[in-house]
Amino acid sequence: YRRSNLGELQVGDIVNLERSVTGATRMSGHIVRGVVETTCHLMSLTPEADAIIARYRVPTEYLRYIVMKGPICVDGVSLTVASLNDDMAEFTVSLIPTTLQATTLGRLEVGDHVNLEVDVLAKYVERLVAHRE
Repeated sequence: YRRSNLGELQVGDIVNLERSVTGATRMSGHIVRGVVETTCHLMSLTPEADAIIARYRVPTEYLRYIVMKGPICVDGVSLTVASLNDDMAEFTVSLIPTTLQATTLGRLEVGDHVNLEVDVLAKYVERLVAHRE
């Protein structure tokens, strides 16, 4: 709760909620755990063809877990990083019409505070490398 934007929500606000896969489910795409690690701010929304490019500013300590074409989870929605700017501590994602309609991401406005989950595999690699002998 302390790491999320849940304290900013009001009764009746819509959130993204999706059932997790089971061991019997065929998996494709990203591994998402459904946890909030930190929050970030939506900096801009730029139309591009049929999509919207959403640019987010992230706390710098989380940048090391974000890579181009890697997974990122914004407000519970698994997305692919479209661009990354380490100097500005920002990343972008492309929001396609289906994502905009089926999730709360289509309701966001510049300046909104969103929940963020970074790549858990990057965190495992970091820990393994740090503790190797």
